Amino acid sequence: ESATAFGCLMSDMWLGEFDYVSPEAFHSVFGKRYPAFSKRTQHDAQEFLICVLDDLHEAFKEVRAQLRQERQSPGARASTRSSSGTSIITQLFEGQLNHGIRCLTCKAHTDRPESFTVLSLPIPSTRVCSLQDCLECFFQPDTLTLNNQIHCYRCGSNQDATVKASITKAPQIIIFHLKRFAWQDKNRRKLSTTVCYPLSDLDLSPYISTSCRSTTEYSLCAVVNHAGDLDYGHYTAFCKHSVTKHWYSFDDAQVTKIPDSAVQADTAYLLFY
Repeated sequence: ESATAFGCLMSDMWLGEFDYVSPEAFHSVFGKRYPAFSKRTQHDAQEFLICVLDDLHEAFKEVRAQLRQERQSPGARASTRSSSGTSIITQLFEGQLNHGIRCLTCKAHTDRPESFTVLSLPIPSTRVCSLQDCLECFFQPDTLTLNNQIHCYRCGSNQDATVKASITKAPQIIIFHLKRFAWQDKNRRKLSTTVCYPLSDLDLSPYISTSCRSTTEYSLCAVVNHAGDLDYGHYTAFCKHSVTKHWYSFDDAQVTKIPDSAVQADTAYLLFY
């Protein structure tokens, strides 16, 4: 049902019959599966995005499994569904991280792989910084001590360690979540830091493992903006038309063409490359 409603939304958007399209039908169907998003209250766009991607992944994965089952003999059906773990969502959005962990006592090294669809990046400044600064902060080595010690298999006990993340599989579309909502002095607040991000030629090679042969340069294709504070606000989006390459601003029923210079905004919350 989610996949069908999403397909109808895509058709309405791209057929060009309307000046703007309301996603009301998809929102209604989605709200049945995730009641928290059915209410007319503000929610976090990143949390909503992850739920949408997960929901569509499950829907498309099931459809693909059913199609394969129909083409196979009855005796082969038992293992088909359990082995079907990919979908168009994973093909486009899923990447792989590796956390390289080294024990500071015996120098033993272990790898911990992790799948991701959204990378949540810390903002290292309160005034102005670049997306590269955020990436450097995310991928810099960290030392695990005290309550964060790891259990070293060689030492047989908890030990201090260093951990460093790297990308072992870069997705076709990589999504960055700028962590604008942070804790400071036991109070949660929004960071209004200006984060400068490139529209093209974003080079991720410094953060990609040498074993990875994926593309390392990306171009911006969409931005989700959040204007407001912790308890209230308004979401808008900038999207690059995949055919004309023009940028458009989506603000509820107002869809307007904008120059490239307007895409850089202090309100950026999610970046799609």
